[in-house]
Amino acid sequence: MTANESPELVDLFTTYTAGPNSIGSHLTRTAASDTADAPLIVATGTDFALYPGGGKPPTVEGFRLSTKGFKELAGISHLGPALATLVQLRKKYGALGWRADAERLLAQVRRSREANSAELWRDTIAVETYRGREQAITDMADYTFAVTDRFLSAALEDESRLDAATLRGEYLEKGSAEGHGTILHMMIATFFLTGLDISHRIISWFREQEIDWSRAMAVIAGKQGRPTAGVTWNTSSVATMLLGASGYQLPLERLYMAPHAPTFTTPPNGDLSEVAALEEPLRQIWSNTRATVELGDLMFPGLPRYTPGHLTLPDISDPSVNEISEMPVIHGANDWRAMTTRLRMVLEDPRQLLSGSVTDFAVSQLVAADNDPAKVTVPGLDNVTYPTGL
Repeated sequence: MTANESPELVDLFTTYTAGPNSIGSHLTRTAASDTADAPLIVATGTDFALYPGGGKPPTVEGFRLSTKGFKELAGISHLGPALATLVQLRKKYGALGWRADAERLLAQVRRSREANSAELWRDTIAVETYRGREQAITDMADYTFAVTDRFLSAALEDESRLDAATLRGEYLEKGSAEGHGTILHMMIATFFLTGLDISHRIISWFREQEIDWSRAMAVIAGKQGRPTAGVTWNTSSVATMLLGASGYQLPLERLYMAPHAPTFTTPPNGDLSEVAALEEPLRQIWSNTRATVELGDLMFPGLPRYTPGHLTLPDISDPSVNEISEMPVIHGANDWRAMTTRLRMVLEDPRQLLSGSVTDFAVSQLVAADNDPAKVTVPGLDNVTYPTGL
């Protein structure tokens, strides 16, 4: 107690608000007990955990660290931002180290091109979701390596070519006039493929659990991607996958974003002890939030109630639209303006996950196709071709 505090009024504060014996804590414990047999779903930045309720043990499904092909596709898709970074280092900051970085990147691009083959994607990386698309992925990667090699080689020979206009005209958009795939198409395709594989596996896993979605309690806990990202329904690719896995049956008011909630590490060797230990505190977080929400109807029944809902996605098919604050709606697998605008937005909007530019589009297509990846159109891969042998 400080000199400027009233012990009587502070005690009044703690009676309801603070401490394990407060009235508010009593409400939390009571609400958690009332929902102890309801399924609780918790997502961290790398895993989903299902607590079935009623004292049954949890199960865990990884969705990021266990994703085959993720690093390989990310290495390819990040070549666009990598070259833009070199331009920024040279033009804006005058950093002399850009040349050493460019040489190092060029060496890795050449090594990757030599390793790239349909056999690599089919037999070694072997992602079941990509089955039948291995040759197309190989061609896309080969084209990317070839034009990246040419751009870097030219810039190292004449550094004046390492500028924004040349990057856009001779690298990012090169090929658009000829009607074949571009680096921008490749970036969309690689992000989509990653989202497609993760979403397919998560949807399959949740279907096996036979969850009563009307009673499900869901918490997305901890950090999702970069520190400022993924803290709302509309900016979290994990929320997008979870809603899709439920067949869009999980009520939004039962899904809470909790960036400060405790999380578990990916269970080593199947040891779920840490996951199990967090069930009670995570149930209390959900129950505390829910119990407070329910006070609104009790206290203010005559006033408009809050109803969660998806924000309306802006439509940028009108070329006069030049500013947006939410992801634009994608009208189909050939809506390049919307998808490339999303590439820009995930860089500029700190709320967004960098890899989540088209995850919601992949999820919605999978749900419509009854979770069959073969029936989904991969934009930038299935609907374009990439020249080979360059």
